[in-house]
Amino acid sequence: MTSSGLRRDELAAFLRARRARLRPAEVGLPDGVRRRTPGLRRQEVAQLAGMSIDYYIRLEQGRGPHPSRQVLAALARALLLNRDEREYLFRVAGENPPSAVGPSRDVPPGLRHLLDAMTETPAYLVDAAYHVLAWNRLATHFVGDLAAVPHAERNMIRWTFRQPMSDAHWSDADARRFVHTTVADLRAAYGRYPADPAIRELVTELLGASPRFAQLWAEHEVGERRPVVKRVAHPELGPLEFECRVLLVPETEQRLIVYVATPDSPTQAVFRRLAERVDS
Repeated sequence: MTSSGLRRDELAAFLRARRARLRPAEVGLPDGVRRRTPGLRRQEVAQLAGMSIDYYIRLEQGRGPHPSRQVLAALARALLLNRDEREYLFRVAGENPPSAVGPSRDVPPGLRHLLDAMTETPAYLVDAAYHVLAWNRLATHFVGDLAAVPHAERNMIRWTFRQPMSDAHWSDADARRFVHTTVADLRAAYGRYPADPAIRELVTELLGASPRFAQLWAEHEVGERRPVVKRVAHPELGPLEFECRVLLVPETEQRLIVYVATPDSPTQAVFRRLAERVDS
């Protein structure tokens, strides 16, 4: 490591490894003639990043000057690095990673397919600020048919804190714990995305409209979600009990929220009847 924090050997090895994993078609290049080694050629990476081949070769050989932030950003784009890989690239080059502007709100096709395949389990996808991005058919019995709801209103936290203080939801210990961890998770997103206007507006709105939210926000707790047991007196389906699992999607920092019923329980039987009704 140099005095500037640049770890040349680590940077060189990382660039070589990332280059070797890419196929030309993934970056819009023709496959061309048969290649002796897997991955892109050095000159192709240099071309994609807008730098000289000589400069890129020196980086892969652990030589040359300290790469600038602009060079690192260009390499991250050329090598199709995900968020964690981009952060690693900057750190081994002795630089602080660029801040993410806002949480990803694009739904990966694989997650859309997964939601649709969960025919007997209510599930929906939210971003880091708990805006609902996608949902399956069973979830509509719990979050409603969001297709008719404006995008700005599809927010779990906003729904929660708009409930009156007299609502039975607030007297349930598990429900209160669920809300508490949700606010702690929102605080973490607020720190990760300080420039995101949607998160700032949500927090500002709730601080002014909900004393309960303001109280929890003032505790400055930061943390990830934990599974909780939810007991719901559903107006149409009757009493239900299930584990609410919040699964982190690392590459997008989204959360897949899944209502998991205990096998052979009355709640699982209700979920199965709902699935059969949908399919019929």
